[in-house]
Amino acid sequence: MSARIAGLYAITPDLADTAGLLSRVRAALAGGVRVLQYRNKTATPGLRLAQARALQTLCTEFSVPLIINDSVDIAIAVDAAGVHLGGDDGDLAAARTRLGPDKLLGASCYDRIELAQTAIAAGADHVAFGSFFVSAIKPGAARPPVGLITQAKQQFNLPIIAIGGITAQNAPQLIAAGVDAVAVISALFAAPDIAATARELHLLFEARHEKKSKAL
Repeated sequence: MSARIAGLYAITPDLADTAGLLSRVRAALAGGVRVLQYRNKTATPGLRLAQARALQTLCTEFSVPLIINDSVDIAIAVDAAGVHLGGDDGDLAAARTRLGPDKLLGASCYDRIELAQTAIAAGADHVAFGSFFVSAIKPGAARPPVGLITQAKQQFNLPIIAIGGITAQNAPQLIAAGVDAVAVISALFAAPDIAATARELHLLFEARHEKKSKAL
């Protein structure tokens, strides 16, 4: 696959205002977002398609892969880089069949390594764990220990994403544990300066990369 899941992974907020959404996403991309997931649980099907199409154009401008949450149909319609499915969002094997081998397919695995094993066997090429911290989006979500990242990195040879309540203040412990990407919604899109917040989170990964380079 040409796209790589790594670094700052932004997930869009639920916004009906497409112009406002695009403005926020543009700032985030300019600040250093490396992967964008379009997620809007409140939009109508028509609005979701329109927003996904507009976001795909914007992501192409920045050479950033667009992942569509929960809809293989929309991903195919806008030629997105891939799809992300939660536990109740559909069959991963069927999604892989429809997407083909060259698109990205992510899966939510919450706090369970065995879900990741099943997802990978079904065709997922990256997996997400969390919520690692208290999240306003999903306050009742499972809370895995940070050590789950290290365990997953040892067990699976594919990108591992952390999600849930992640900020520039707590992201370093996830990055130190070896996570490939941190998925952020509120801490990014509710920030007073979206571009500056994205840059701050992006630079945490740059610092790890520089540290590894010096160690070689």
